[in-house]
Amino acid sequence: MPPSSSIPISTSHYVSISLHNRFYPSRIFSLSHTPRFLPFPHRPHSSASAAGDSQLHAQFSRDEIRIDTCNESSGGDSVEQLREWLSFSDYRPKTDIGKRIFCNRPLNMKNIVAVGFDMDYTLAQYMPETFESLAYHRTIEKLVYDLKYPSELLSWSFDPNYMVRGLVLDKKRGNILKMDCHKYVKVAYHGFKELSKEDKVGTYGNTLVCDPFDGPDYALIDTLFSLAEAYLFAQLVDFKDRNPGKIPMSVDYACLYKDVRNAVDLCHRDGTLKQKVATDPRRYINEDSSIVPMLKMLRDSGRATFLVTNSLWDYTNVVMNFLCGSSVVNGSTGLDWLQYFDVVITGSTKPSFFLEGNDASLFEVEPESGKLLNTDNGSPMPQVGNISAGLLTKVKDRVRKVFQGGSVNHLHNLLSIESSSQVLYVGDHIYGDILRSKKVLGWRTMLVIPELEREVQLLWQLRDYRKDLRVLRSKNDCIADKMHDLNRSLKLENLDDHTKQKLYSKLDELKLEREMVRLSNQEMLRKLHLKFHEPWGQLMKTGYQNSRFAHQVKLNALF
Repeated sequence: MPPSSSIPISTSHYVSISLHNRFYPSRIFSLSHTPRFLPFPHRPHSSASAAGDSQLHAQFSRDEIRIDTCNESSGGDSVEQLREWLSFSDYRPKTDIGKRIFCNRPLNMKNIVAVGFDMDYTLAQYMPETFESLAYHRTIEKLVYDLKYPSELLSWSFDPNYMVRGLVLDKKRGNILKMDCHKYVKVAYHGFKELSKEDKVGTYGNTLVCDPFDGPDYALIDTLFSLAEAYLFAQLVDFKDRNPGKIPMSVDYACLYKDVRNAVDLCHRDGTLKQKVATDPRRYINEDSSIVPMLKMLRDSGRATFLVTNSLWDYTNVVMNFLCGSSVVNGSTGLDWLQYFDVVITGSTKPSFFLEGNDASLFEVEPESGKLLNTDNGSPMPQVGNISAGLLTKVKDRVRKVFQGGSVNHLHNLLSIESSSQVLYVGDHIYGDILRSKKVLGWRTMLVIPELEREVQLLWQLRDYRKDLRVLRSKNDCIADKMHDLNRSLKLENLDDHTKQKLYSKLDELKLEREMVRLSNQEMLRKLHLKFHEPWGQLMKTGYQNSRFAHQVKLNALF
């Protein structure tokens, strides 16, 4: 993977160690574990079943590290070397922790014959301060000029750092929620106003049936592109509350969200966003010089590579030219980047692309002109960007590899895939890319989480602070145990008054001490989360619990 693309940490956080063409998981840290990095000795590529091969596994618990080996007699030196490394808790590997690949479960890469990628927010990492700001302002223009919202919206500004993935929008109430893996709402805002604990419990806690938070009244912020519309929704909620009459009373919070979504769709349909990006990709997309070497490495290993994107061919060609560094000097685009892929499918309409029953037609695209070849009346499509004139001459006997539409069955046939377990797919969207491809097809999945790069670096930097938190939590548990023992003792019969009074006095002391520890722990935990993000805290945690986002990552992403 490109160094700029961070792949997700699971609930207990794993780092992948490539050993004998496999990915092995080693738990490196969680909120209750001190980071330890495992620099396994380099070993030459060989069959995983080679005689005398020693496989090393390090298993972490709260109080101990256990090292298991298979056929330890042939790998004793490696085991001792690993034990020696593990004794240095501050060891830092050459590869920065934010640039590593993390895995939830092991994968034998020898079984993978094809590796596929999404384009937008996977290979192409957009800059929030420019691209999402562009999307935000174009959406406001649609709201004002097409949907007749007040013109003062045009003066609003966008904060690209405020919203994070994993949030849930309560469209009916105008609230933005962050919850844990048990769907307990831990942080909640109405617009930009924080809800009190009483309001949170009264709204989302006092119910006979647990709210799944996935019905029509809720919207999941699960893509980076959704952050701008979530921020705009919060602004509109505040605006409606503070300016009665400027937005009609008949337009409730749910209508506000619906209008924002419609405005975003208008921006996509008229092509204003992509046309702007195509004129100056460098302004909106991060350059990554490691993409081409990565693709070459995969192809040199004998694996097929493919691209499946919802973007159409014209825009895909512009973006991939930029990412692969093959733009023509005069601003037009070439086709050199196609050499790094066996199949390119554009306009795929994911997630429906992954459905087995999808009978969508597959159209062949002529890269030089954008023409759909297998149509009754194929004609060049309106292009974003320009194709170099020298490429318009049709090359005889060209192997066709660019398509539009179709379904996963077409892709399997094009790549001669015999089993879905032979495919590893890399995407950024848990539901659009990862959930369907894993749950429906059984593909192996890799999720790109760019935000995780900063998160894991902070976890390392704050290791001493987190250690102090663990000490406080352990102290709280010890006090609770003592209080439990005292309460049990007070229920014993035949206790004299003096003994009872003594026990009650001790119990009161422990209650006071525990309350002080609880408040200190609560304040330290709050400050810890604010070091990651204000107001939403750590991406993968909600308090001490894994966040709902982390839970989805663990369930659906292999890497």
